[in-house]
Amino acid sequence: MISYADFEKVDMRVGRVVQVEEFPEARRPAYKLTIDLGPLGVKRSSAQITNYTPAELLGREVVCVVNFPPKRVGPFVSEVLTLGAEREPFGYCLLRPDPEAALGSRVL
Repeated sequence: MISYADFEKVDMRVGRVVQVEEFPEARRPAYKLTIDLGPLGVKRSSAQITNYTPAELLGREVVCVVNFPPKRVGPFVSEVLTLGAEREPFGYCLLRPDPEAALGSRVL
């Protein structure tokens, strides 16, 4: 168990995918996402969500953790963690905020 205070340290924000690139250098299939986080700016994320097509991802609103340190994934630096729920037998279902949530809004 963690405390609520620990949970509050995780900074989750609403973003919108504005660019999707193939990531053939990744060990596991992934895309390079560019995500607009409103007042927080534009950040990049490596995401193992190849059960979506690039067209399905482009323009999609997502939830991202923005206060983890950057993580190097091969030649790419992932700046935010895009959140999803595990989907059997493999893959993830991206978390999607309510359409009224503004870009950059904190998720609590």
